[in-house]
Amino acid sequence: MPGRTDGLITLGAADALWVDLTAGSAVPTASGAFTRSPAHPRVGYVLLGGHVVATVRASGGQWRVPEAEVRRAAAELNAVGMDRRDLVRIGPFRAAPGQENNEDTPLRWRRRITGELREPGGPERAARREVGPPYHLAGIDWRRLLAARTRDGTQRTWWLPRAVVRLLDAAEHTEAQWVQAARTRRSSAAVTEPPSHPRQARDTEGRRTTGPEGPTAPPRPYNGELEGRLYSVLSRKPGSAGRVAGWACAVCRTAPAAVLDHCHEHGYVRAPVCQSCNTQERPDHLYSNDIRVANRYTRLFHTDADDWLRHWHRCPGCRARTTLPLPHLAAWTAHIACRSLRPTHPAPRGRKPCGVLRVSWTGSQNAPRSCLLTVAVDFCPSGEHRVLARVPYREAAERFGVWLAETAPAVAAAAGPDRLDGLPAQSRPVIADTSGEGLALF
Repeated sequence: MPGRTDGLITLGAADALWVDLTAGSAVPTASGAFTRSPAHPRVGYVLLGGHVVATVRASGGQWRVPEAEVRRAAAELNAVGMDRRDLVRIGPFRAAPGQENNEDTPLRWRRRITGELREPGGPERAARREVGPPYHLAGIDWRRLLAARTRDGTQRTWWLPRAVVRLLDAAEHTEAQWVQAARTRRSSAAVTEPPSHPRQARDTEGRRTTGPEGPTAPPRPYNGELEGRLYSVLSRKPGSAGRVAGWACAVCRTAPAAVLDHCHEHGYVRAPVCQSCNTQERPDHLYSNDIRVANRYTRLFHTDADDWLRHWHRCPGCRARTTLPLPHLAAWTAHIACRSLRPTHPAPRGRKPCGVLRVSWTGSQNAPRSCLLTVAVDFCPSGEHRVLARVPYREAAERFGVWLAETAPAVAAAAGPDRLDGLPAQSRPVIADTSGEGLALF
């Protein structure tokens, strides 16, 4: 390969190699991963997805990178699957996600994207895929994946595929660990060596390298350390955000955790989760007493049901009552219990379910005898379908218990009314917070 010397290649050659190796990847990559902002080789590393590639300053003063590391990062990216329809909202938010406030992470990809979209003509440049700083993030061409949606005919929101959000979150986490390790090594070197003889790391041929040596430690798995803790108490303790970042997401178990998910009905912490899974749990729209049942519930109640049911039942209140928080129980009732009632319409490839499901309720889970769930259809193509069913809360909870025992026997076995000790006598009412998109709603 041109520009290759003893396993090290120039930044230009690395750019070309990265694009060539990831040509067939589901996630589109950028041509200037090593030479275009926000990549900055002089800091000692370049991010490629969730992988850190160390940079080396050769004897001639030219910056190079190990070819093997570029190939390894490309192989990791090529193994990522992506569903372009499975989107996560990335902004704008009235309250920015806490991960954006991590000043030790230079990437801060949400802030970078939001900043560019706020510039005059930013959304139009992004839609036209024009080259402009920052064109890529961690080697990923995010503009080719950005989707716009309009709420209420006025407010424009921006979305990225979930797989890309997880990659960029992993990149931020890896970068934060790298920066912290470099800072620790510099502090140790300043203590153990005289100021007149600064420590320089060199490889076997005398080339000086920057940055920490060796890979950083992956986030540790979550093993129920916060079980039974109240979120209102735990969230006020100093340093809680830093402790969350040390865990892997308790749902997907791959991405680093970013927030503490908790049950808003009972107030208990469930587990630390990544931004992607935290967003996936939310409905499409949540109002004061109704919920739109989005397509993401297909995953929550079908393909990944075991993981999500176990996660929701980490709340002692939901586990003891063998139920779900009211918005999730309403979505389950529409999506599973009333599935046979949903009409279908002819489509080019068979028949398509009618419209979009919506569930509203009167009363609350605090008064189960008076709480009634109403399942309806919005946006029916022919305008003929309205209310599909009205299901009392107690009946919905009983149906869910039967379904839980069939779908996730291990989760159902851990639940039951014999574990009510220490729980609040009356759970809190569900209050919709439509302005807190950066927070966990449930």
